[in-house]
Amino acid sequence: MRPPVILKTTSFFDSSYSSPSDRRLSTLANHFVCAHNPMASHDSISASPTAAFDSVFAQIVRAPEDPILGVTVAYNKDPSPVKLNLGVGAYRTEEGKPLVLNVVRRVEQQLVNDVSRNKEYIPITGLADFNKLSAKLIFGSDSPAVQENRVTTVQGLSGTGSLRVGGEFLAKHYHQRTIYLPTPTWGNHPKVFTLAGLSVKAYRYYAPSTRGLDFEGLLEDLSSAPSGSIVLLHACAHNPTGVDPTLEQWEQIRQLIRSKALLPFFDSAYQGFASGSLDADAQPVRLFVADGGELLVAQSYAKNMGLYGERVGALSIVCKSSDVASRVESQLKLVIRPMYSSPPIHGASIVAAILKDGNLYNEWTIELKAMADRIISMRQQLFDALVARGTPGDWSHIIRQIGMFTFTGLNSEQVSFMTNEYHIYMTSDGRISMAGLSSKTVPHLADAIHAAVTRVV
Repeated sequence: MRPPVILKTTSFFDSSYSSPSDRRLSTLANHFVCAHNPMASHDSISASPTAAFDSVFAQIVRAPEDPILGVTVAYNKDPSPVKLNLGVGAYRTEEGKPLVLNVVRRVEQQLVNDVSRNKEYIPITGLADFNKLSAKLIFGSDSPAVQENRVTTVQGLSGTGSLRVGGEFLAKHYHQRTIYLPTPTWGNHPKVFTLAGLSVKAYRYYAPSTRGLDFEGLLEDLSSAPSGSIVLLHACAHNPTGVDPTLEQWEQIRQLIRSKALLPFFDSAYQGFASGSLDADAQPVRLFVADGGELLVAQSYAKNMGLYGERVGALSIVCKSSDVASRVESQLKLVIRPMYSSPPIHGASIVAAILKDGNLYNEWTIELKAMADRIISMRQQLFDALVARGTPGDWSHIIRQIGMFTFTGLNSEQVSFMTNEYHIYMTSDGRISMAGLSSKTVPHLADAIHAAVTRVV
């Protein structure tokens, strides 16, 4: 006969109890043990419920919702039939549905049907074809840096993971550990770089008064940055404002950065998705590569190929020589190995297949331009709807800005009003995702904006 199971009387925290709820928990614990072991008596079981129910993590407080992802959480809880989610950073069709590109579906089916493929680990740096093709996509196939093997590229976990790897590499091997971020910037940027080991500072970027670029402030702040500082630059379609420098302004930024020996780190999340042209959206990066200087670029294929959940991205570092690039790659491996060992194979295989096949590439660019054009059309429709309503203020920034997001200029009180009265969800800073709009929902948004600016000061 097995000896009776006896619950130890000592809690890890040595806590006592006295409330009715504690006594109920104790009774439940006794019933559970006795039911599963007839030899155990109620008298042999401790009266303290803490032994069974206390946690070593009991002191942890609940973290706040992510300010961007929390918008979707609130939206999902709203039963209103007219609710509209403009916080999500993902493309939606005219019907408000997620889109899987036709070219992606076809390539994915080809991969599934290829019985020679396996699920073995890929190298720490990722798929070689994917890396080479990603570098050519952002720098141009005729780029001297690519042709001279001065670029080292590693596959990353979309744009976020690529930024993190780059940040940790710089924290370990670069002589300056301060990175300057534009104000505002994507909410995840400060967290990514701080946790990577860099010190985060800001430079002026957006001018609320004009809802455009604070170019003078930008130049002044970067001029004051210590020599060698790292500067994060949005390659195109600045998130969250949708405000980009002109090519002439980019040239002035390049000259300043090089004269101060600052290190540019580009975040390229929207190549081709902003203007509809892959080459046009890569021009700012290529300006910096053409001068022979060094830089970093994080790429994402979430938006331009719709591969959000596949987490496909790349980090490229342009170096002064192929020897330096080779040594940089060896150290990038040491950053990646203890972080996630090696990247996933599926999404990168899709990207590589599309980029290396002329027909597939052309089909992709057509679908990509269609997405960009729809977003541009939503901007025009919203602007026209506000003008038609006589909504107070100048709304031309909506069609001047570019990419997925628009900084409306609405304040947090107006945003709350629109959520409460019109069931429209967006981040509290007034950023909206143009990709979340459709021809059917533009009038509803325009009505809400008109009401907000006329009724809420």
